[in-house]
Amino acid sequence: MTQIAVAGLGYVGTSIAVMLAQKQSVIAFDTNLQRVAAINARRSPIVDADCSQFLAERPLDLTATTDPEQAFRGADYVVIATPTNYDPDTNRFETSSVDLVIDQAKAVAPGAIIIVKSTVPVGFTDATRARTGFDDVIFSPEFLREGRALHDNLHPSRIIVGDQTEAARHFAGLLRDGALSPDCPVLFTGSTEAEAIKLFSNTYLALRVSFFNELDSYAMIKGLDSGGIIRGVALDPRIGDHYNNPSFGYGGYCLPKDTKQLLANYDSVPQNLISAIVSANSTRKDTIAQWVINRNPRVVGVYRLVMKSGSDNFRFSAIQGVMKRIKAKGIEVIVYEPELDALDFYRSPVLHDLAEFKARADIILANRLTPDLDDVRDKVFSRDVFGRD
Repeated sequence: MTQIAVAGLGYVGTSIAVMLAQKQSVIAFDTNLQRVAAINARRSPIVDADCSQFLAERPLDLTATTDPEQAFRGADYVVIATPTNYDPDTNRFETSSVDLVIDQAKAVAPGAIIIVKSTVPVGFTDATRARTGFDDVIFSPEFLREGRALHDNLHPSRIIVGDQTEAARHFAGLLRDGALSPDCPVLFTGSTEAEAIKLFSNTYLALRVSFFNELDSYAMIKGLDSGGIIRGVALDPRIGDHYNNPSFGYGGYCLPKDTKQLLANYDSVPQNLISAIVSANSTRKDTIAQWVINRNPRVVGVYRLVMKSGSDNFRFSAIQGVMKRIKAKGIEVIVYEPELDALDFYRSPVLHDLAEFKARADIILANRLTPDLDDVRDKVFSRDVFGRD
């Protein structure tokens, strides 16, 4: 049995720890006491139905600790899944949490292979090897959806490991062994190529979101049936009827920061499209906000800050940008978000009584429609055409 340490108990770390712990011995590390306690009590620290079910019902060789030495000592692999936020001042990911874990793991378990799952700039792995003198650092991207993270580990679209060594092949085997769809494609590349695969994949997804959002903006302003146009376009098998439901913009953990990081990596390379993908998201928020402002509402209600169903994440959600634009015109904004235990959100009142929220709002913005809003559909503004994420 392979001994694996997983650093970081967010969506990526929790789901991969649970998946690997089916057949391997896993110790998870996080500085957050609540997340560690949740794992040890067999509760999921993230909103993910499969993680909750596996932790409660499956036999898993999984424990968690806040002590990095306890987690890393004796590990064959240290998987790093700590957050890397985009820093607009430096135009790159802030990778200090990854650097810290690498240094800790190298000191405690010098024989361990370090697998970086955190999203990093192109060239990070090579720079880290040069900085530390430690060659056993490998980047292996993840391709997970919020709320479906364990599902996507169990049924991966592909497994990519940025190295050609026997250790890299063994780690890929561990991922396949824990999956329920073990025949998925496996690709071994250089670490820098693997880093680029992650950023280009998410930037393409952002491009697709932006394309259908701009199609929808055109239809909205011209008074056309957006759904009809999208259905006709999607009948082309080269385009396909997927990932094409309009929204208020792309947001969440990955797409905003990954597109900006890729753009920063283009600092010496000619491009037009990548910067357009980044700016298109701002244009979409402008368009949505202006539609609302033109109606002269007294109070605008924001139904849910989360980006999609089955998620508790509203970090960088597109609706926040729309809110800022509306509030800048002096219009009152109220929020209904049951996942937020607070009285206000950036000085906008947070209501936990849905009936009161509906009564107070003149217009209700909903990125995605739910049956909760059926009785006030005359107030609701949404670009949700197909009723899916």
